[in-house]
Amino acid sequence: MKIAVTYENGEIFQHFGHTKQFKIYEFDDADKVLDVELVDTNGSGHGALAGFLQEKGVNVLICGGIGGGAQMALAEAGIEIFGGVVGEADSAVTAYLKRELAYNPD
Repeated sequence: MKIAVTYENGEIFQHFGHTKQFKIYEFDDADKVLDVELVDTNGSGHGALAGFLQEKGVNVLICGGIGGGAQMALAEAGIEIFGGVVGEADSAVTAYLKRELAYNPD
């Protein structure tokens, strides 16, 4: 499983369409970390980011604010979205794995 987080200075970046970096975590079936990488979006924005994440093999996205068009593109790419999340990226991923992540489904 791969989890991507919109990322800036250790925190969850709050505007999905303008994120410059994602922190991508890869886990095995026992939720053991296999790899963590910081990837630049290279100027991709909004709708193009869904394809970018799909190419990276991402299954789950944790982010701050995200618009309806991006939500639809991500859903079509088969990526589960957890929006409206604030705080530290690493802590959010830990909370997700424990099924304790506070997010806004809308």
